Amino acid sequence: MIEERQASTYNGYTAIIVLLLLTLATPVAIGFLPMMLKIPMALFGLLVLACWLGFFMVAPNQGRVLQLFGSYVGSERSEGLRWANPLYMKAKVSLRVRNFESGTLKVNDSKGNPIDIAAVVVWKVVDTAEALFEVDDYENYVQIQSEAALRNLATTHPYDSFGEEGQDFCLRGSPEEVAALLKTEVQNRLSKAGVEVIEARLSHLAYAPEIANAMLQRQQASAIVAAREKIVEGAVGMVDLALNKLADQNVVDLDEERKAAMVSNLLVVLCGEHAASPVVNAGSLYT
Repeated sequence: MIEERQASTYNGYTAIIVLLLLTLATPVAIGFLPMMLKIPMALFGLLVLACWLGFFMVAPNQGRVLQLFGSYVGSERSEGLRWANPLYMKAKVSLRVRNFESGTLKVNDSKGNPIDIAAVVVWKVVDTAEALFEVDDYENYVQIQSEAALRNLATTHPYDSFGEEGQDFCLRGSPEEVAALLKTEVQNRLSKAGVEVIEARLSHLAYAPEIANAMLQRQQASAIVAAREKIVEGAVGMVDLALNKLADQNVVDLDEERKAAMVSNLLVVLCGEHAASPVVNAGSLYT
C-alpha cells in the first residue's frame, strides 16, 4: 500500500529570484569565458531555461501528487507558488469536502418488502497517494461503494418494526442509528482509497409503489392497535384507582356483582370513541 509522504519542493518566489539571476548571468559568463568553456556554459544555460518549467500552483484545499517516470515521489499540500524538478508529473487532487447523492435504489429489506432508498454521503480525500494509486478512479469508487453499502444496509434491516417484540431497530424509526451504521459501512469500504467519510444519511426512504398502499394500511392498523392498547391500559388503571378509593374511604360497600357492573360501565365510558350517554337506573340492580 502506497501512503502519502511529503515531496521535496521549494518556495516558488525564491526559485524565481534564483533562476532569474542565473538566466541573466549565463550569457554574461559565456562572453567572458574561453572557447573551451563556452559550450558547457551554454548547456548550463539550457538547463536553467528548462528549470523554468518546474513551477506549479497549489490552490487552497488542493494537493499535488508528484511522479518521476512513473514512480511516486511525494505529495505537496502547501498552497501558493511552488517549484520542483521539471521532470516531475504533477497531478491535482482536490482535498475539498464533497457530496455524493446516490440515485434511488430499489431493494428488498430484511423481511423481503421492496423499498426505495437513497442516501447522501459527505466525503473528502485525506491521502492523495492512496486516492490515485490504490484505486483506478477514486470518485467512481466512492459512488459504487457507497451504493453497495446502502444496499447492504437495506437488505439486512427491516423498513419498519410494526411494534414487534425484540425488533427495536428499523430503517424508518431509528434515523440516527441508521446514519451511524451507514457511515461506518461506507468508511470501511473507502478507507483503502484514502477517503474519509464525514457524514452519511438517508435522503429518501419509502415502500415501493406496488406495495405502498398495503403497507400504509398496515402501519395505520398498527398505530390504532398501539393507541387502543394505551387507552385500555390507562382505563384499567383508572378503574382500579376508583375502586380502591371507594373501598379505602368507605364511600359505598360494593359486592362483586356491583363491582363488575361498575368496572364494565367505567371501561365503556373510558374506552369508547364517542361521548357516553348515561342511562339512569331507577330500580335495583337485581330486579
